[in-house]
Amino acid sequence: MGNQKENHKFVLCVENKDCEDLEKRKIYQILPDHDAEKEGYLRVIDESGEDYLYPQSYFTLVHLPREAQEALQVSK
Repeated sequence: MGNQKENHKFVLCVENKDCEDLEKRKIYQILPDHDAEKEGYLRVIDESGEDYLYPQSYFTLVHLPREAQEALQVSK
């Protein structure tokens, strides 16, 4: 058994043009996807509960305290 301390990242939605599963001013968890980031996209767990690629320009990265991260965490 090891220390399974995970670093989850969250973003604030600032644009949702043509994206029905995103809400402005809402925080979403993102999943690592380096290939998508190179192309200007983020893999976001949206309102459907599934992860999809969205333009990075629709979000701003937010740093949350551990307690907030745990409360918002969708996947493990």
